[in-house]
Parts: sequence; C-alpha cells; structure tokens
Amino acid sequence: MSDFTLTKDAEGIATLVWDTQGKSMNVLNLDALKELEAAIDDALADEAIKGIILTSGKEGSFAGGMDLNIIAKMKAMAGDNPAQGLFDGIMNMHRILRKIERAGMEPKTNKGGKPIACVMPGTGLGIGLEIPLACHRIFAADNPKAKIGLPEIMVGIFPGAGGTTRLVRKMGAMAAAPFLLEGKLSSPAKAKQAGLIDEVSADPMADARAWILSAPKIVKPWDEKGYKIPGGAPYHPAGFMTFVGASAMVHGKTWGAYPAAKALLSAVYEGALVPFDTALKIEARWFTNVLMNPSSAAMIRSLFINKEALEKGASRPDVADETVRKIGVLGAGMMGAGIALVSAKAGIDVVLIDQNQEAADRGKAYSATYADKGIARKKSTPEQKEALLSRITATTDLSTLKDVDLIIEAVFEDPKVKAEMTQKVEAIIPEDAIFASNTSTLPISDLAKASVRAEQFIGIHFFSPVEKMMLVEIIKGAQTGDRAVAKALDFVRQIRKTPIVVNDARFFYANRCIIPYINEGLRMIGEGVAPALIDNAAQLLGFPVGPLQLVDETSVELGAKIARATKAAMGDAYPDDAVDDVIFFMESAGRLGRKAGAGFYDYDEKGKRQGYWTGLADQFPRLEQQPELTEVQNRLMFAQVLEAVRALEEGVLEDIREGDVGAILGWGFAPWSGGPFSWLDIVGSPWAAETADQLAAAHGARFACPELLRDMAEKNQSFYGRFDTSKAA
Repeated sequence: MSDFTLTKDAEGIATLVWDTQGKSMNVLNLDALKELEAAIDDALADEAIKGIILTSGKEGSFAGGMDLNIIAKMKAMAGDNPAQGLFDGIMNMHRILRKIERAGMEPKTNKGGKPIACVMPGTGLGIGLEIPLACHRIFAADNPKAKIGLPEIMVGIFPGAGGTTRLVRKMGAMAAAPFLLEGKLSSPAKAKQAGLIDEVSADPMADARAWILSAPKIVKPWDEKGYKIPGGAPYHPAGFMTFVGASAMVHGKTWGAYPAAKALLSAVYEGALVPFDTALKIEARWFTNVLMNPSSAAMIRSLFINKEALEKGASRPDVADETVRKIGVLGAGMMGAGIALVSAKAGIDVVLIDQNQEAADRGKAYSATYADKGIARKKSTPEQKEALLSRITATTDLSTLKDVDLIIEAVFEDPKVKAEMTQKVEAIIPEDAIFASNTSTLPISDLAKASVRAEQFIGIHFFSPVEKMMLVEIIKGAQTGDRAVAKALDFVRQIRKTPIVVNDARFFYANRCIIPYINEGLRMIGEGVAPALIDNAAQLLGFPVGPLQLVDETSVELGAKIARATKAAMGDAYPDDAVDDVIFFMESAGRLGRKAGAGFYDYDEKGKRQGYWTGLADQFPRLEQQPELTEVQNRLMFAQVLEAVRALEEGVLEDIREGDVGAILGWGFAPWSGGPFSWLDIVGSPWAAETADQLAAAHGARFACPELLRDMAEKNQSFYGRFDTSKAA
C-alpha cells in the first residue's frame, strides 16, 4: 500500500493524505518521497484541479520526521563516493519540495500555479515541518498537545531539507535561531505567534478549502523581485550584528564541540548572500558535510535509534505485561518526592511513606509546587494539579501498601535501615509485588539478602532531579528474576524515561564512570594544575560542566561521604588517597559547594559563580609549567571510557547501546561523540590502546588498558562491529 493517497472532488480540490503504513506517526522514507512527487505531479497536471491540500491520516499528528535510516541507505547506494550520494539525495529532496513551492508557476513571471495548503492535525517535527514550509499556507488544528518545530540539532544534524533556508527567509536569522539552533518546539498557537505557521483553526480542512477557492496569491516572498531577508542580510548593518551575535552565541554554548551547530550557522550565513536556489545548494553541501562527520552518525545512532530501541523494550525479558497500577514509595525526601511526582504524572496511584506525617506531607508538597510552576507557565491547569495530587497518598501507615504491585525504597543510604524497611514492608505487600531500591551506591545483591523473595528484588536507580533527568538505571542482583526486570522496564516506560539494564557491581554503571571523571579533576588540583584548565578542557570536549563545577553542584560533602564509604569497603585496595587529600581539605575548610555558597568556586548571594577560590592555590601550589590541553583532556576522557570498557568486559553492561545512551543521558558524556563506545570507535581501538598505555606509564595503573580493548586494538576492531546489536534493534 502507498503512504500517500490522492483524491479529487467536484470543486476541483485534490486532497493528498499521508499515512505511513505500520507506523503510529508519519515518517518519510525514499519510497514515500517518490509517491509524494508522483501525487503532486498528478494533481498539478490535472486541469480540473484548482488546488491541493496536503494532510495526514494520523489522528493528532502530521509527521514525526525523516526515517534516519535512509541516510545510511543513501551512503550505501553511492558506493565509493558516499558524499556525492548524500548530496545527490538531498538535492533530489530539494527539487521535489521546490516543485511543491513553485506549483507550476511560470519561472520568469511567477504567473499561474496552483495553491497548495498543508493541514496539520497536530505534531509536525523535522521534515514534518519542512514539507509544510514548502507549501503556500499552513493551517494547524487547534491542538494544544501538538508540538511543532525542527529538533534535528538535538541528534547532531540540522534541518537539511530546506527548513534552514526557508525559516531564515521567512522569519529572519534572529527570530529563527531558537528553532534552528536550540530545536525549540512550540504549540500551534505559539508557532503561529512566532511565524512558523500561518493559521490555527478549529476546522483547518474547511479553512484550507476556502483559502484555495479564494484564488490566493501563492508566490513566496523570496521568489519575488526586491525581496530582503527580515532583520537584514550579513552585510546590512542590522544583519551584520545579528550574525556576529549568533556566532558568539553558538560558540559560547557549544565550545566548538558540536559540528552541526557550526555547519548550520555557515549554511545560514552563506545562504543569506545568494539567491534562494543557490542557498539550497549551500545548505545541501553543509548538510552533507555534517552527515559525513562520524559525530552525526554516532549521535543519530545513540540519541535516536538506540534510545528508541531501549525505550521500546530491547532489553525486556519475554514475560507477560507488568504495567504498574499502584506504587509505594518509601522515603519522602528529594528522591522519593520526585519518584512520587513522575509516577503520579503518569497516572499511577502512589503511596508516599515517611516515618513522620510532616515529612510525608512535605514530600507530597513537592508535587504541588511543581504543578504550581506549570500553572504559572500556562503548561498546566488547576484541574490537572488537583488530579495529580489526588493520586498521591502521603502517610506514615505501612498498611496502606497492602495492594501495591511495586515498591521503590528511597530511604537513607544505610544497609541496616534499608534491611529493616525491606522486612517490614515485605510482610505487608502482596506476594507477587516487586521490591526495588533506589540506592546509588550499595550493591543490590547485598540489599536483597534482607528479602524473603530475592528473585523479586531489583534496583531502580533514578538520577536527580528525578523529574528532569531522563535516564533510569535498572540493576539486576545475583538472584533477580525476569519478572522483576520486566516490571521495572514497564514502569520506566510508563513514566516516559529511558532505561538501561545492568548487572550488580559497586557503583553500577553510571556512577562507576562518572566518579573517576570527578576524581581525575581532583587529582590534577592536588598536582597543581590550574582549575580553569581542568574545567575548560572538559567543556571543550563537549561535557556540560567540568569536574570541579560538577563537585560544587553535587556537593563536596557528598563526595567526602562516598570517599569514606568506599575506603571502608575496599580497605588496602582503595586507590584514591590523592583524591581524598583535596576533597577532605575542602570539607574541613567549609567549602562544601554551591548550596553552601563556597566551593571550588566563590559565589554571590544568589548562588552565581564568581570565579575560582583563590585559597585553593595556597594549599595546592600551581605548577609553573602547566600540562598541555590535550593531556588534560585525555586524562578526563580515558578515566571514563576505560571504566566503561571494564564494565562491559566484566558483564556489568550487557549491551553497548545501553553504555552509550546511559552515558549521555546519565551524566552528559560528550553527546557529540555518541557515548564512550561510539567515541572509541571514532578514534579507533589501536589509538585508544596506545594512548591508555602512555597515560598508564605517566599517571598510574588506573589507566591500564583493559584486555578487551587490547584484543580489539590488535585486531583493529570497533565496538559496534564486534558487538553487533542490529538484530536486537
């Protein structure tokens, strides 16, 4: 069956309905693109047709974007010249959308042509907005749940089917910037207000028909003589300042680590200097440049393909549905309150337990405050707040847990306290209920010893703040059964977060990798490396914050607590005394981080960073000869990626997709790289092994090359080549 269906009526209106077969939302692939062109050709050639309406057969949405797998197909079809294949494929897309835009008009006079309207029942993303932008008028349904925008920058590319060129010419570079450079999404009403679309209607089909029958003028402004870009072209005084500011903004936010943002800005700048059709060619060349960069392929794979596969249950055991009906949350502190909030938002009934009623009520109030902020921003209503809070029962009474099917324990990080709660609660909850711990450091297998049904005991580790962080780490203990894993995964799906499943080990996966990153920064402080060099080196690698700023944000006190607990557990094998020198000094000096108003940074009364604390150099004198930037970057990067490889080697990770997705979503690992395994594939295993050896010789055994990486280097293998996940995907 065809994805596009064309019908014609007695009034001379052709309706072209897009309905991708087997998908809940329309996505464009190469076959569908041919069908779209054939249908447009048919309607334009029919003398009885006065105009065309392009719409969707999917309720509540127009299109979700491009099938990103076609990029790989275009590369493969080009054989030995993939860049040419991509460029030709992109230019073919431009040709088809330009055919829609010109709609049969005379090239020189702009006379004739047939009006083409796009009716969007709801969400239109990526190509789902680029096609409408090529039409002559966009009518969107008054659907407040719909999202309209161009989010391509979020997966390492930019709108390359004319969206960049058209939006800048429609709105001006300054107004278009949030939608192109930040991937901003808007409701239909706000999209109209911004100028992305033309009409918001209670009956968009009727309004589109009336518009077509009114014989409207359809030539686009940029196809008329004398057209000027809103806000000015690059060499116009106003436009010059716009582009100078845009360049500074892009580099300030990306630190030059994200090729797509720079390429997009180049396409906009260069395209603004030339006629429209030439600008499309420039856009296509820059888009090809980005697609040929291994960064874009890695980001698409991790943040789109692999993330979606994990969310759809790539790691789920083959057991019956385990949808959560009612959840018990033990502990109403910040983590417990956040878990209660996201659960109630998903429509799940929540029992929020704490040892005194005041604490339980305070935990529920967290959701009330969240709802109030949503109401203030007009993203929620008082009725929705009431419904949210009605799902949360805040209490001290454990007997209210008698009918829950999932428990998440988020009490104090003390094994004795957790064991006591486990035994009390398991005596009350149903025999088939699953018990989960939100611990971030304590081994699940040890905690499960307090349980009378260890096969139903699992770790569900949220990241803080729960409502904002997308990753949830599910930890299998030594005896955890398949049904517990399925329950955890189904719950994470319900609350619309991304799960990774790992096996039990100290610090699990995420903390196992992020702690060495922080520790390496602290070691360098002890060695006399300038703090600005450490943090800036990290941000130039694409990390959202450097290790010192991260310690300040999460608190020095927490770092010292983890260090003491780890040292007590590891004894003589503890490797981080050099780190402790720094962290315990900061603790003793009362420099506990941003919340305390003093840490590695000084802060003003509003908590804004004021620069590095000068007292740090008094305790740890600076080296006269500072290390090279690349050496600092290699230490910070390899501290993490080698730990990720060890986690795979030891079976903590079972799937490299989870290692990559978890790293990006869990602690912001250089998103441009696609994650630690994708980064190792970009730089190559031989170089990685050689660099690890150099770092180990210079800085110690923590950089020792894992045997797995050594073996791969000798065979010149890649992780995605050796650990093929295509069948699972």
